[in-house]
Amino acid sequence: MKPTDDERPDGRPVPTLDDVARRAGVSKSTASRALSRPDLVAPATIARVHDAAVGLGFEPSRVARALAHGRTGLIALVVPTLENTFFTPIINGAQARAAEAGSQLTVAVHEPDDHPALARLARQVDGFLLTAPRGDDDSVRAVARLAPTVLIDREVEGITSVSADVARAFGEVVGHLAGAGHRRIAYLGGPHGSWQSLRRSEAVHRAALGRAELSMLGPVPATFTAGVESVDAVLDSGASAVVPYATSVALGLMAALARRGVDVPDQVLVSAERSVLDALGMNRVPAIDVDGELLGRVAAERLVERIERRGGTAGASSWLPVGVRLPTG
Repeated sequence: MKPTDDERPDGRPVPTLDDVARRAGVSKSTASRALSRPDLVAPATIARVHDAAVGLGFEPSRVARALAHGRTGLIALVVPTLENTFFTPIINGAQARAAEAGSQLTVAVHEPDDHPALARLARQVDGFLLTAPRGDDDSVRAVARLAPTVLIDREVEGITSVSADVARAFGEVVGHLAGAGHRRIAYLGGPHGSWQSLRRSEAVHRAALGRAELSMLGPVPATFTAGVESVDAVLDSGASAVVPYATSVALGLMAALARRGVDVPDQVLVSAERSVLDALGMNRVPAIDVDGELLGRVAAERLVERIERRGGTAGASSWLPVGVRLPTG
């Protein structure tokens, strides 16, 4: 028989705040203040309440603690889509840091222009981790006014942000490919309105200028299907090397090229995330290595600081380095 909500696994009743107050010889309201706002209670009373709570095995509700401080204990990580696997480690890192701060992470799928939905969400959470939002700066600023906000992989003046320096890494990869003798290179760009895709486009253009013919293809969503559907455009470009916006796109393109009888990477080289290329045995292909978990963790730390008002400069931008593997020989 399963224990009820009022019972422990061993069948004993779960201690309540009333039990703690009785054992400590104080009122329930004093016991509550001693646990949630100790700055308002005498040290001797805090000690009695703490000893009573420990002796009874009382654990204050996370929700109750948060509400005592005027917060919900929830942080929303908002993404434009769940199809892009780039977001998965970011979610993992942010969730770990939120848990350390005593908060719960919830994931929501919205664009910044979905203002009514985000306004409703803002009433239920303490802040937003707005991840790779598309759209114009004004739409993003409107969302940031709803709740404390930290941007991930997007910069808007006046809003705290944490980004991975992927554009620089893409530029390094294209520069390496041009130096290795690839005369025609294709860049397969990301979704329309993506701030990071624009930065990557500029970086690869600069890297190829005067060194190789660059075909700018796309925009495409960050999905396997988009990679498959891009095969004709890639083959028509005559490119011997392709740098896709996202690894999921790269995998779809590789599969479609193989189906056409094109040898990858000997006939057409396709760059991607290092862990994926290594798993495919393509360790001689230029690759990037983004620590998504660190990106999510750092962004969550910035948001926790803002929520708890423990520091952090509003509008400050942090750039995390991205590893690049450029094979030699």
